[in-house]
Amino acid sequence: MRLFFICGVLFNHTINVFTDAMTSNTDLPYYTVRSIRMMFHYTRMGFLFMSGLVLMMNYYNRHDWPTFFKKRYKGSIWNFILLAIATLNSATTLDVSKFSLQYLSYVIHGNQSYMYFMLIVMQLYLLFPAIVWLFKRWPDHHNRILAISFATQLVLMITIKYYLQGLDTSSWLYWFKNYSINVFSYQFYFIAGAYMSLHHAEVYQLIKRHIKAIATVTLSLSLGTIVYYRIWNEKVLGLNTDLATTPHQPYMFIYDTMMIVLVFWLGKQYASWREHGMPAWLDHLVQRCAKVSFGMYLNQIIGLTTLEAILSHLTLADWQLALLIPVGYGFVLVYSFALAWFCYKVAPFGILVGRPQKRHRTRIAPVTAVQETKSN
Repeated sequence: MRLFFICGVLFNHTINVFTDAMTSNTDLPYYTVRSIRMMFHYTRMGFLFMSGLVLMMNYYNRHDWPTFFKKRYKGSIWNFILLAIATLNSATTLDVSKFSLQYLSYVIHGNQSYMYFMLIVMQLYLLFPAIVWLFKRWPDHHNRILAISFATQLVLMITIKYYLQGLDTSSWLYWFKNYSINVFSYQFYFIAGAYMSLHHAEVYQLIKRHIKAIATVTLSLSLGTIVYYRIWNEKVLGLNTDLATTPHQPYMFIYDTMMIVLVFWLGKQYASWREHGMPAWLDHLVQRCAKVSFGMYLNQIIGLTTLEAILSHLTLADWQLALLIPVGYGFVLVYSFALAWFCYKVAPFGILVGRPQKRHRTRIAPVTAVQETKSN
C-alpha cells in the first residue's frame, strides 16, 4: 500500500510538470488533466495514513522513545537537510550573499521540491508518543477516539474552506496560515492509520461485507470531484485553481477516506494473489520498489526537474502534452527507482534515501597470554 500511495503522489507531481508546460490554463486539455489530478489527490493522505499505520505497528508495544527518535530522525533529517542544500544550489533565484537566510527559509517552510511531506512526518515523530499514549490510555474506547478524530477533521476542513480562506492571515505565524505543512491538518489520517494497525482484522471483515457499496460510493465520489472542482469551486464559489484543487476541503476529505478504505481492500487482494500464483518476477520487482519507495519520494525532484528540462526543449501542443503524461510518468518512476536503488546499494549514499548504510569496522582480536606463549 505504501508503494502504491507513493507512486500516486509521484503521478500527481508529474501532472504538475505537464500542466506548467501548457500554454493555456483555460482550454480543454488543461482542465481535463487538472480534473484527473483531483481524482488522485487521495494518494497524499494515503501516504500519511500508511505512516501512522507503520509506526503504530512497529512501536506500539515499545517504550524506548529516545531510541525511537534517534532512529526516525537519523533516517529523515539528514536527507531533508541535504535535499534543501541541493535544491537551493540549483535555484535560479539563489543569492549567494543571502544563502544562510534562504537555506533557513527552505528548511523551516519545506516549500521547495515537495519537501512539505518530510516536514509533516518529522512533526508526526514528535507527536507519535502522544498518539500511542492516547490509544493505551483508553484501550476500550478506540472507536470513540476514531470518531472524535473524524468529526474534528471534518470541522477543520469546513473551517479552512469556508472561513479561513477569506481571512487576512498575513500577520499569522507561518505554521498556522500555511496549513498544508501543519501536522494537525492531517491528524485524522494518522489516527486512522494507528487504529487500522490495532484493529485491521475487524476492519477488513467489515469492509469485505460492504465492499460493493464502498466501491460504488467511492467511484461516484471520484467522478464527482470533476463537478466539485469545475462547477462548485470555480463557477459558484469563484475560487482560483490552487484553492479549487486543494485537498483541504470537506468533500475531498470524505473522498480521500473512502479511497483509503478501498485501497486497503485492494491491498488485501494483492496479498492473496501474491500467495497464490503471482509471477515471481513481478513479486521480485514490487519488493525491490517497496524497499526503496521512500527513497523514490525523496529523490523525485531530480526526475521531475529532468522531465521539466526535456519538455522545455520540445514544441508541443497542449493536447500532445496531455497524451504524453503516461510516458513522462513512466520516466519519473524509472528514474526515481534507479537512483533510489543505487543510493540504497552504494555507501554512503543510503542516507539520501532514508536508509543509511552501517559502517563495518574490522575488529582485531586481542592476543591472549596462551597465544603469545605459543608464538614464542
